Amino acid sequence: MTYDFSGNCVLVTGAASGIGAAAAKALAESGAGHLVLVDLDNDALEALSLPCKTSCHVGDVADEALWSEIENQGYSFDAAFCNAGIPGAAAPIAKLSLSDWRRVMSVNLDGLFLSLRCAMRLAKDGASIVLTASVAGLKAEPGIASYAASKAGAIHLAKVAAKEGAPRRIRVNALAPGGVDTAIWDGVPFFEDLKAKHQGDRAGALAALAGLMTPMGRFETAEEVARQALFLLSDASGTMTGSVLVSDGGYSL
Repeated sequence: MTYDFSGNCVLVTGAASGIGAAAAKALAESGAGHLVLVDLDNDALEALSLPCKTSCHVGDVADEALWSEIENQGYSFDAAFCNAGIPGAAAPIAKLSLSDWRRVMSVNLDGLFLSLRCAMRLAKDGASIVLTASVAGLKAEPGIASYAASKAGAIHLAKVAAKEGAPRRIRVNALAPGGVDTAIWDGVPFFEDLKAKHQGDRAGALAALAGLMTPMGRFETAEEVARQALFLLSDASGTMTGSVLVSDGGYSL
């Protein structure tokens, strides 16, 4: 299904790779007139080469000065996809360091708050905003306290923002994917161990992990999650607001 974003100005954070890059490409292909892209990776942002006007802002989403700069550009957003995030350290709470906890919260909650605040300040009446959360914010598992808490916070932040935005018909929803085939897995110790067991075969390791974690037996692609974001950002999602769209292959059942 295609969605019509003709002429729209849309903010996308975490736009240089993974779900964010897939969403930026899908928005451009759906007619977006101006994409405001935010990421730490300048080279990857520039390499996107999208068929519409783009404004790239390079920096840490948890840096308030970055958002002050963006707010001073005179943008007026029809939609915003607040997607930037990082994985957490794999450790039980008793062994989790405060520095690791704060590192994850800085990006996944402070950065999300600043992104959302900017989006709501610059949003047109009737705009739509989507936050990337995770099924980890809904289902408890050992060893992921910082990530899970940050994503649970993202879900509730979307709900509060939905109530606050309703008088201006601004809709705010959250995505809660399960496992997604993105670079977020690369470098994670347990996944690297799994790759080693598969003689370095990343696809094989990911398939094995998905088989263990999901009744559907596979992870989503970034493009699939991007299409879900476009649904929520578009008029096709009607009056949906404060909702959490779960797409986890049955993991949370």
